[in-house]
Amino acid sequence: MRTNIKFFRDVFLLHPYRLFALRATISMGVLAVPFIIAGLPFFGVTLALGALAGALSETDDHPKGRVKSLSITILSFFISSFSVGLLNNYTWILGAGFILSTIIFILIGGIGERYRAITFGSILVGIYAMLGIEISPAWYWQAILLPAGALFHGILTLILIFRNPWRLLDQQMANGFRALADYLEKKAQLFPSDKKDQEDINKDLALLNVNVVNALERIKNVLNNYASEMKNTEALNSYLQRFMLLQSLHERAASTHQRHDKLGNSNEQIEILEGFGEMLRQLAYASRMVAENMLTGTPYNHPPALEWISKAIDDKLKTMPVEDAQDLILLHHNLHRSHVSLKYLDNLEEGTSIPRLRRDERTPWQRLKEQLTLRHPRMRYALRLSLTFALGYVLQIYLDLDKGQWVMLTSLFVSQITYSDTRRRLFERLLGTATGIIIGAALLQIFTTTAAQVLLMMGSAMAFFYWLRKKYSVAVIFVTTFVLSAFNIISNDGGINIMVPRLIDTLLGATLSFLTIRFLWPGWQYRRISGLISTAMEKNRNYFQAIAKEYKQASNDDLKYRIARREAHLADNELAQAWNSMRQEPKSKQRIMENALTITYLNHALLSHLSALGAHRETHIESYKDIEPLFQQIDKKLNEAGKESTIKEDKFSSDLSELLLTLQQQIKDTEAGLKRQQLRLFYNIAATTSKIIDELKRSGIH
Repeated sequence: MRTNIKFFRDVFLLHPYRLFALRATISMGVLAVPFIIAGLPFFGVTLALGALAGALSETDDHPKGRVKSLSITILSFFISSFSVGLLNNYTWILGAGFILSTIIFILIGGIGERYRAITFGSILVGIYAMLGIEISPAWYWQAILLPAGALFHGILTLILIFRNPWRLLDQQMANGFRALADYLEKKAQLFPSDKKDQEDINKDLALLNVNVVNALERIKNVLNNYASEMKNTEALNSYLQRFMLLQSLHERAASTHQRHDKLGNSNEQIEILEGFGEMLRQLAYASRMVAENMLTGTPYNHPPALEWISKAIDDKLKTMPVEDAQDLILLHHNLHRSHVSLKYLDNLEEGTSIPRLRRDERTPWQRLKEQLTLRHPRMRYALRLSLTFALGYVLQIYLDLDKGQWVMLTSLFVSQITYSDTRRRLFERLLGTATGIIIGAALLQIFTTTAAQVLLMMGSAMAFFYWLRKKYSVAVIFVTTFVLSAFNIISNDGGINIMVPRLIDTLLGATLSFLTIRFLWPGWQYRRISGLISTAMEKNRNYFQAIAKEYKQASNDDLKYRIARREAHLADNELAQAWNSMRQEPKSKQRIMENALTITYLNHALLSHLSALGAHRETHIESYKDIEPLFQQIDKKLNEAGKESTIKEDKFSSDLSELLLTLQQQIKDTEAGLKRQQLRLFYNIAATTSKIIDELKRSGIH
C-alpha cells in the first residue's frame, strides 16, 4: 500500500500535468468505451471530443468559481454546436455566423483568464461540430453530445476539487517556486565566473526571470479568484505568506551588488564565491522542496547544508581584510536572509508578513471596451483569426476539400497574437502533424482490432494532454494519432483514408495563418522597442522612488512598493520578450537586433541593482538624510532617460558623468564598511543608467 501511494505521489502528485492528463483521459475513456463496445462509435467519440474540449477550457478557480465557469462552458458549447447543426444547410449563413462569433468569442476571452479558456473551447467545439455533422445520425446530436462530454468531465473534476479545494492554488504556488529554483540554479553559475561567460548566463537569466514574474502573476490572479469566492479569507493567510516569501526571495535572487568578475581575484575571495554558488544551489533545492511540500503535503525539511555553508562564509569573511571583504558582505547578507526566510517557512513571527493584494478594479465591460480599437493586440488577433477562418471556409467550399474544416482547426491552433509565436507554432504544427501521420499509419497497421485502436486512442489522448503545456510539437504528434485512431474506429479504414487530406488541410491552415499575420498587423518588434524602453525606464524610476520612500520611512503595508517592483519586472519582461521575438522575425525586420539585445541586457542589469538596493531597504545602513541627495539626482536622470521625447532627441540632457565622478570620490573617501557598499549600489545604478543612455545615443532608437 505504501509503495502504491509513493508511486502515485512520485508519478502524478509531483507532476500536475500528468495528473491533468490522467484525469482528462479517464473521463474520455469512461465516455467513449461503453458506446464503442455497444457498436455506437460516433456517440462515444463525440462525447470524448466534448470532454477533450472541456479539459482545454478549464480555469484556475476556487471550486465555487469552477461551478460558474462550468455553467458558462456548457452553455457556450451548446450554442456553438447547436448553431452548426441548425445552419448546416445554409452554407453562407453558417460561415458568416461562425466568423462573426469568432470575433466576439476572442474579445470576450480578453476580459480575463476565466473567459479566455472557455471561449477558445467554444470555437474548438464549433469546428468539431462542423467536422462531425456529416456522419451524425441527426443534426441535433452533436449539440447534445459535445456539451454532455464537457459536463461529465467538469463534474468529475469538480468532485476531485471539492475533495481538495486548495489543489489548484498549490499547483500555481509550486510552479512559482520551481521557476525560482531554475533561476537560482542558473545564477549559481556566476559564482565564480569570468566576464566572457557572464554575458550568456545573464541572457539566460533575463529569460528565466520572465518565467518567475509570469508565475507570480498567475499566483496573484488565482489568489484573487479564491478571495472573491470566500466569505472568510483567513484560510488564505498561509498562501499569502508564501506568496510574499516567493516575492522577497525573487527580489533577493534578482539582486546584483557588483559585476561578478570584479567580486574576487584572490584565492580567498574565489573560495567564498564558490561558497555563494553552492549556497544558491542549496536555495534552489530548498525551493523545489517547498514546491514538493505544496503538491504532496509532505513536511518541508530545510537543507541543513545552508546553515553551515552560510556560517563558513561568515567566518571566512571575518578573517579577511575589510577592503577585500566589503563587496562580499552584502551579498552574503542577502543569501543568508533568503536561507532564514525558508528556514522559518510557516512561522508567522519569524517569517514574512501577510500582504494585501492588488485587484483589477475594472468591470468586465470596461475591460471589453478597452479592446474595441484596432490598436489593441487582441482586436487585431480576432480580425486576423476570423479572416483566416473566412479564407479557409471559402477554400473548403470551392475546392470541395474532404474534411476541409481541418484548415480552420489548424488555423485556430497556429494563429497567435504575435508574429514570432505564430511562426513557431506553424513549424511545430507541420512537423508534429507529418510525424503523427507517419507514426499513426504504422500503428494502425499493427493495432487492427477495435480494442487495440481504443487503447491507441486513449494512450494518444493522455500523451497529448501531458505534452500540451510542455512541448507543443510533441503534443501535435499525439493529437494526430488520436484523430486517426478515432476516425478508424468510427469508420473502418477511415483513419487511413484521411491521412493525406489531413496533411493537405494542415498545410493550408498553417499557410493562411502565416500569410494573415505576415501582412496584417504583424507588429514588428523594432517598432515597439522605443516605447518598451520608455516604459521600462519609467517603471524603473517608480520602483526607485518606492525604494526611496521605504528608506525614508519603512511602511507597515508595502503594497505600493510591491506594485512598483512588479510593474518594473513586467516592463523588463516585455523588453526581453520583444528581443526574443525579434529573433524569429525576417532578417529585414531585425534592424536593431544588437542594440535591442544590449539595451535589454542593460535594463535587466539596472533592475538587478535596484533590486539589491530594495532588498536591503530595511537595514537602514545610514539615515535617509545622508543619501537623499543621491536618490534625488538619480531619480532625475531616470526620469529624463525614460521620456519618449528625450529618446527622440539627438542630444540627451541626461549626462551622468558629474554624478559618477562624485560617487567615485565619495567611495574612495569613505572607510570600508556598509556605507561604502551602499555608495557602490548607487554608483552601479547611475553607471548602468548612463550606459543605457549612451546606447540609445549610438543606436538612434526612436
